[in-house]
Amino acid sequence: MSSQRPTLEDIVALCKRRGFVFQSSEIYGGLNGVYDFGPLGTLIKNNLRNAWSRSIMSPDHIMFFLEGSLLGPEAIWKASGHVDNFHDPMIDCTNCKKRFRADDPDIDITGPCPNCGKKAWTEVRQFNMMFKTQLGAIADSSAVAYLRPETAQAIFINFKNVMSSNRVKIPFGIAQIGKSFRNEITPKQFLFRMREFEQMEMEWFCTPESSNEYFDYWCKKRLAFYKTIGINTDRIRLRAHEKDELSHYSSQTSDVEYEYPFGWKELEGIAHRGDYDLTQHSKHSGKDLSVFDEETQKSFMPNVIESSVGTDRLFLTTLFDAYHIDTLGGEERTVLKLHPSIAPIKAAFLPLVKKLSDNMRKIYADVARLGLHVEFDESGSIGKRYRRQDEIGTPLCFTYDFDSLEDNCVTVRDRDTLKQERINIENVEMYLINMLKHKP
Repeated sequence: MSSQRPTLEDIVALCKRRGFVFQSSEIYGGLNGVYDFGPLGTLIKNNLRNAWSRSIMSPDHIMFFLEGSLLGPEAIWKASGHVDNFHDPMIDCTNCKKRFRADDPDIDITGPCPNCGKKAWTEVRQFNMMFKTQLGAIADSSAVAYLRPETAQAIFINFKNVMSSNRVKIPFGIAQIGKSFRNEITPKQFLFRMREFEQMEMEWFCTPESSNEYFDYWCKKRLAFYKTIGINTDRIRLRAHEKDELSHYSSQTSDVEYEYPFGWKELEGIAHRGDYDLTQHSKHSGKDLSVFDEETQKSFMPNVIESSVGTDRLFLTTLFDAYHIDTLGGEERTVLKLHPSIAPIKAAFLPLVKKLSDNMRKIYADVARLGLHVEFDESGSIGKRYRRQDEIGTPLCFTYDFDSLEDNCVTVRDRDTLKQERINIENVEMYLINMLKHKP
């Protein structure tokens, strides 16, 4: 087994080769920082969304899901602080016209430009990362809107709507999965930093007195999530922010970090946002977002604990973590050891030769009717078909051979151990279901 971890280039090549991810608008030269997900990539992302949704649900607490709009009026983003605070320091090389983030650790603005080798920098200036647009035909200040840079604000401004329409009391959570847009100065590292991306965010509304306890609770719960989807826990850590790192709205923040080939980087952020957001929106909108406590007969502004992870970044992380190379029969084998719950295809059904296809297709069809994503493949040698399935992370392969005509059994092959065993065709469905339920 190779101990060498994959490079970013390995992952990019795999994504293109197997149709996980494509460069957006590639036939027109591509759009930097924007990507399209192919059939297999879409299945993995759906599996990640489902796993995340399950991870925040519990019989012990109430969680609602919301789907907010992508466009928001300027007033929302002024209230949230994004108009004034959502900036990155930007610097340009006047010689080659290349633009950089001035705080990028890979850029030394006291030295020459890494692109052209000349030292011809502009002054550092602040760049607002939101995408600004106009609503309607009249371009005036009342028509200014922004594509949302985060999903959280839609939750805050709908907090009272959700609370009253569902007749719920504090504490409870509101979660959302959806697109966000940030005009990054220099998108880089493939899916790690993008201009159009998807977030999975949860806002937990609680009393000020219980907020620190809930912050600790969600830190532990979110950290535990990654083990359930098969991420190597040796490459995961929880790091508390120093005071000078905290956002303007946060009293404490901890990041779930993953050890990527390019270093330890944030995978998920958990932030104690206090009452900042609800207070700001109450102030700017003139609508009271406080909550009346019947026990104390007093109103209070709920505190918020937020967890936020990028779906695309989590997708990239699962590929980094699952990518392995080993040697099989004197040849290198690329295999994605994805957790079965995340794997895009749960099983492949392979007739040994094409003349046995009809027999195997019937077994495949019966399993497909269960609603599982499975694949039938009769093209090429059985060895090549195994390699294709290994490379896309399929946990099990079932093979129908000439002995199957006599013993009514198929051979099942495990992706990770390469163990093969014969099982009765009648047991295929249950074998697969048990694997999905119990495989760690």
